[in-house]
Amino acid sequence: METNQSNEISQTPEVKRPHYLIQAWLVILLSVFYGAILVYVQIHLGPQIEKNKTAATFAQIPALVEGADASKTESLTITGTDGKPATVYRVKNENGEAIGWVFPGSGQGFGDTIQLIIGLDPKIETLTGLYVLDQKETPGLGNFITGENFRGQFAGKSVLVPLRAKAGEPENPEEIRAVTGATISSTAVCDIVNATVAKYKEAALTQN
Repeated sequence: METNQSNEISQTPEVKRPHYLIQAWLVILLSVFYGAILVYVQIHLGPQIEKNKTAATFAQIPALVEGADASKTESLTITGTDGKPATVYRVKNENGEAIGWVFPGSGQGFGDTIQLIIGLDPKIETLTGLYVLDQKETPGLGNFITGENFRGQFAGKSVLVPLRAKAGEPENPEEIRAVTGATISSTAVCDIVNATVAKYKEAALTQN
């Protein structure tokens, strides 16, 4: 009797865990691992990244606002319409006279976040320049938003009417010719400019 029971036990098939459970645990572990890496980078490298962005912004200020002296330009912390603090730049000339503004802006592009710095006149009514600080758009298509042919269209445009990208030749003053094959990226830049100006204009103009 004992021998038969032993044989029955030995013949019982081994219970295997479904492959999808193993895969699910693997995904969870990888997510935790990469999440920890991102937290580490943010804590230890975040300040240096922001410092580099600030340096890049000051380097571009003379190109964004004509007559600007970056050494005289001042950083101001304001609160946007979203209730969050932000740093904007009151641009000054060599005599210390305020001659414009530079606003940082960001938003979702086709591939990832697009980060801009936007030059404006003292009354925040007209764009004076645009620079793409960071982007990860499609090489050979969307990344052409960094080129002067696209960015140069923004200088002189009024911000009193929202800008919009247009495939083909613009027909109205508020239209920007989109990069061929990259309408989404082009539209994203226009949307970021519109949203950034709307967010910071009022608070900037109330600064003494």
